[in-house]
Amino acid sequence: MGVWQAALVKMGVAQPGPKITQQDRAVLDLKNQRDKLKRYMKQIQVVLDREQEIAKEALAKGDKRRALTALRQKKNQEQMLVRTDGQLQTLQELVRTIEFTQIQAAVVHGLEQGSAVLAQLQKEMSLDRVERLMDSSREGIEYQREIDEALMSNMSPEEEEEVQAELARLEAEAMPAIPNVPDTQPVHLPDAPVQEPTEAQPEAENAQERVALAA
Repeated sequence: MGVWQAALVKMGVAQPGPKITQQDRAVLDLKNQRDKLKRYMKQIQVVLDREQEIAKEALAKGDKRRALTALRQKKNQEQMLVRTDGQLQTLQELVRTIEFTQIQAAVVHGLEQGSAVLAQLQKEMSLDRVERLMDSSREGIEYQREIDEALMSNMSPEEEEEVQAELARLEAEAMPAIPNVPDTQPVHLPDAPVQEPTEAQPEAENAQERVALAA
């Protein structure tokens, strides 16, 4: 409120304008963070898709460890988005339903965390950073090892299981398909004879019979 407006209000000529409270500011800040987070969700999808492609390329070369690193990084980014959006949504609901003074410290802390995550997501959206996962130089391998160790230390057992399941699915997709064997018609063999064949008589016996008949 300006000096003139304050003076007019004091004189009773004007009404004071709306005052922005700390609660109003917190609600606005939370909304802005969620809006920015949703924009990042769309932008980071390019990175998530590339990480999955890197995992497939690594599997095709037999490099299972590199594929796991790419999938862990992808899972970490996805979980970061989901967790942060859930936290901000919860804070928004609390601000609307609970006396602000009771949760002011929690809201301020949540906003600080949200800002830190958004700053981290800005770094995660760099495709150059993702492409370093394919670097086969000594520096690249060391970078991948450090990233993998950091990711594993931050992931829950359930998240690691999901990563392993996705790896197994990609491995199954990469396996060559087994061709279908065409159906063949059954082969019909001739029936075996029922009666046993008679044995041929020796030639000597036949000769004796002919001599006897001639006599």
